[in-house]
Amino acid sequence: MRAITVLRGRARAVLTTLSLLGLGIAAPVAAHTAQTGTQERPVSTTVQTTAGKVRGAQRTGYDEWLGIPYAADAAGANRWRPPQPVTPWSGVRDAGTFSDRCAQNSGWDPGYEKTTTTEDCLALNVYVPDDARARTPVLVWIHGGGFTGGAGQDTNPRKFVEQTGAVVVTVNYRLGVLGTLNLPQLRAENKDGPGNYGLLDQQAALRWVHTNISRFGGDPKNVTIAGQSAGAGSVCDHLASPTAKGLFARAGILSGGCNLQSAASGQAQSEAFVKAVGCADAPDQLACLRGKSAADLLTAQKQAGVAPSLGGSAFPVNPGAAVQTGAFNRVPVMLGQTNSERGLFTFQNYDYLGTPLTAAQYEAAVRSAYGANAGKVLAEYPLSAYPTPGQAWTAVQNGSTSYTRQQLIATLSKWVPTYAYEFAESDTPHFTSIFLIQQKSETARNFPFGGAIHVDDLGYLWDYLGQTLPYDDDQLELSHQMITYWGRFAAAGDPNGPRTPA
Repeated sequence: MRAITVLRGRARAVLTTLSLLGLGIAAPVAAHTAQTGTQERPVSTTVQTTAGKVRGAQRTGYDEWLGIPYAADAAGANRWRPPQPVTPWSGVRDAGTFSDRCAQNSGWDPGYEKTTTTEDCLALNVYVPDDARARTPVLVWIHGGGFTGGAGQDTNPRKFVEQTGAVVVTVNYRLGVLGTLNLPQLRAENKDGPGNYGLLDQQAALRWVHTNISRFGGDPKNVTIAGQSAGAGSVCDHLASPTAKGLFARAGILSGGCNLQSAASGQAQSEAFVKAVGCADAPDQLACLRGKSAADLLTAQKQAGVAPSLGGSAFPVNPGAAVQTGAFNRVPVMLGQTNSERGLFTFQNYDYLGTPLTAAQYEAAVRSAYGANAGKVLAEYPLSAYPTPGQAWTAVQNGSTSYTRQQLIATLSKWVPTYAYEFAESDTPHFTSIFLIQQKSETARNFPFGGAIHVDDLGYLWDYLGQTLPYDDDQLELSHQMITYWGRFAAAGDPNGPRTPA
């Protein structure tokens, strides 16, 4: 493993890259050159898809088609069933506005001030550069949000599309209990993926891309899937999914891991949710659940949430185990993380939005998280070495996150070309939600995050949550470099090339 530190402009702007191709793995794949059709970039913004015509809009440097449905309304009889086909339409469907966000509770990010209860939300957005030609590389972005929030529209890939010349697709997928419920009755209904309806939605979107993207100038044989946080976990889930085989040519994992909880754990969480929503004693629990309003489900979810879990033929194996054995969809992988991932969560859960962590709580948290190894952790991260217990807890969690990521990198590199970087621009404006809080609060402005926190790197790839953060010239140069790396990886499976460090 070879570590290279790249300084852009001045010493504080750091992007560390880990080149793992010296570990005896296969050489990077070349860009796909197979003939996939003769379609060039659309000559107009009206495009024929398999379900009907859609009319997008021209923007400076690119065209966009928003809110294209890739699956039917997931409400009513389709609730907790795999995504169903879209009913074809006649005439031309307007694709000039985003679809509704999938049902979710309100949050603190801009645009999420209100709870959303819409289940007719399975749509995607397509962005095509002006200079696109036939067989243009395609990047499908899967948003984060803890599998409980977020939407495709949070990501505006304008600058990525213009700089790289790639086609970018962003997607919505079912969230919270509507996307994760795992019950025996659901397993009896369908074999594909109880506990993972949101992940099945993502695969349905990828199938739409394979069928339709050439009509927009994209190459269905040159598709990269990438995501951040929950989106990154989703990408690793698809690496291990038999039903995702052949749907993508490479994978990008930003600030996320490779793990799905067991079906038993998912069922236990689901049963607690059924009780919370008032259907535990119903003679037909599924009928009771499907009869509840989305608002009722979201209210109960606050008391008893359900995370994705193993289930069915689509997700039979924990991706963490799959990458260990090599039994996964083998494609080049690029991973990224920030150097203080957990600083955001200390800020959110303890020192700013909650009650500052005490010394006793710090020790209790370490003992709860690390069990028999807690003594070693406390010795390695003594409270005396940190100004506050919160900073000590951030350091512990950052160390754990970094170690886990290093293990994943080393494991993947045994099987596939693997690249990784750490985003360490410690003086960056924090992502939109934190930045807005900092403008109003001196406490927030002075909070010791310890570096770049979870989500901070996204603004260097595209506009996120409508942010207009004040990046300086060196940070804009760093953004250009990151987009260059990701653009090359999406095009050919290798981020390296001329005029950038290896």
